[in-house]
Amino acid sequence: MKFLILLICLGFGYLVNAQEVSYNNETYNIKKEQIYMGKVDVTDTLAPEDKAAIMSIFTKKMKDIEEAEKVAEQIKKAEDEQKKAEKEQRKAEKQQKKTEKLLKQKQKAQSNYDKAGQKHKDAIKKYEKLKHKRKLSPVDEEKWLEKIEKLKEKEEKAKIKLDRS
Repeated sequence: MKFLILLICLGFGYLVNAQEVSYNNETYNIKKEQIYMGKVDVTDTLAPEDKAAIMSIFTKKMKDIEEAEKVAEQIKKAEDEQKKAEKEQRKAEKQQKKTEKLLKQKQKAQSNYDKAGQKHKDAIKKYEKLKHKRKLSPVDEEKWLEKIEKLKEKEEKAKIKLDRS
């Protein structure tokens, strides 16, 4: 696509300097309203209808060049817009990934908090059950209380992580 634009621009530059026009199997060069055959100015020697025909061919070619330039410009604008849209899409995808990552972190933190809370409740329940049945020695009771305290700390840490996310 860029090659096409470059080609059109170079062609236009060449054509603006000296436009070749074929008329009646003769090639004429037109520069600033002057008609040349080779390097000789033949503007005054041509018949008025020949001048008019050559100038109309020249005008048609110039319009074609202008249209080609407009098309090239539109293509360039379309390419720029496409690049911009792709950039916006990449940005949106990046934001979506970031959001998904944060959501997963929050879900994991919630899951960890729920598990820690459940373990803490289960440990208290089992401790109370063993204490009620009088199956705990003083050493066992101390171990259970330490275990319950550790589980409580884990639950509190999980709560803090959940609040941060």
